[in-house]
Amino acid sequence: MEPIVERCCGVDIGQAAVVACLLVGAAHQRPRKQVRTFRTFTPDLVALRDWLEAEGCTHVGMESTGVYWKPVYAVLEGHFELIVGNAHHIKNVPGRKTDVKDSEWLAELVRHGLIARSFVPPRPIRELRDLVRYRRKLVESRTAERNRLLKLLEQANIKLASVASNVFGVSGMDMLRALLDGTSTPGQMAQLARGRLRPKIAELERALDGYIHAHHRRLLEIQLRRLELIDLDLEAVDQLIESQLAPFREPHERLTQIPGVDAVVAAVLIAELGVDMRVFHSARHLAAWAGVSPGNDESAGKRKSGRATRGNVFLKTTLIEAATAASRKNGTYFKDKFHRLRARRGYKRAALAIAHKILVAAYHMLSTGADYRDLGESYLDRVRQHVVANHLVRRLQRLGYDVQLAPKVA
Repeated sequence: MEPIVERCCGVDIGQAAVVACLLVGAAHQRPRKQVRTFRTFTPDLVALRDWLEAEGCTHVGMESTGVYWKPVYAVLEGHFELIVGNAHHIKNVPGRKTDVKDSEWLAELVRHGLIARSFVPPRPIRELRDLVRYRRKLVESRTAERNRLLKLLEQANIKLASVASNVFGVSGMDMLRALLDGTSTPGQMAQLARGRLRPKIAELERALDGYIHAHHRRLLEIQLRRLELIDLDLEAVDQLIESQLAPFREPHERLTQIPGVDAVVAAVLIAELGVDMRVFHSARHLAAWAGVSPGNDESAGKRKSGRATRGNVFLKTTLIEAATAASRKNGTYFKDKFHRLRARRGYKRAALAIAHKILVAAYHMLSTGADYRDLGESYLDRVRQHVVANHLVRRLQRLGYDVQLAPKVA
């Protein structure tokens, strides 16, 4: 195979050092090789960049090793054609393995154009992605802390969760603070109920009559304080996300037209995909990258498995959540399709299929700038009208009826 890049570099990245192998030479010549090692401090990475610029390097290839590649990418960005490859796809042949050998192998792959580029979004999208992913971690931390608090209430035989559907609503938080204070009777705490909890005051009084001791109150105080701090952090992160989304306000609002996609899900879609869909070859390519398309495992003419592919875990789980929400939205195509698939294939496969459809809709909306158009819950009956009619006739005949169909007069 003929080389296609005359001046390229392969960089093997570690936590403490990077090894760079520079290849310089025309396609018909044996390239000149230089190997240098640099520390990962910023001045050393700048020295690496200056050396490559002085040598006229045009392409730099690296593996996506943990988070260690990101500072290297940030220093070299804008100066070279950067190629980030999946480490699983560019392994060297088995044998002697050193950092120098790895950098030489990377340089050879770059020289021959054999590294498939991983998707690295532009800097504004990367910053939005950091915020959105950190928001997810905060929500997970809050959920874990809430679960620990509920466990503490059960230990003290406070059955608030058995009566209130949301212990952490306005009424529930007032009751928890009253429990922490320790001066109110169960009847007084039950009177703090608001809204739909008011008819349950008698039951709340019994639920709040437990065996809560000083030990429980000390733990409850710490847990409530942690929940308040997480809520404050979430508000701050939401404000940062809001400001970071300002340049993408139009596509963000357009994506919320999709059933099941709220403002948070739309922000995740933009953070993980960006707004330029030209980086993906097609909607199918995007679905495979996200991990919401069926697998393809076939040998000797037999299909062995259709298990979904692995993909972007942040995007995939968010799409599944959006699909679950869309399955509950009345009058939509997604709800009708979900329940048809659920009857035949089960809940998980149905949710994955709707997640796939949501992603495909988002791809086309971001590609063309078009608004979302719902097909309607009767769409599948209309496109298969003859099949649906025959199925219903057979069901009625099994019940003992004679059925004759006649078209409805307009």
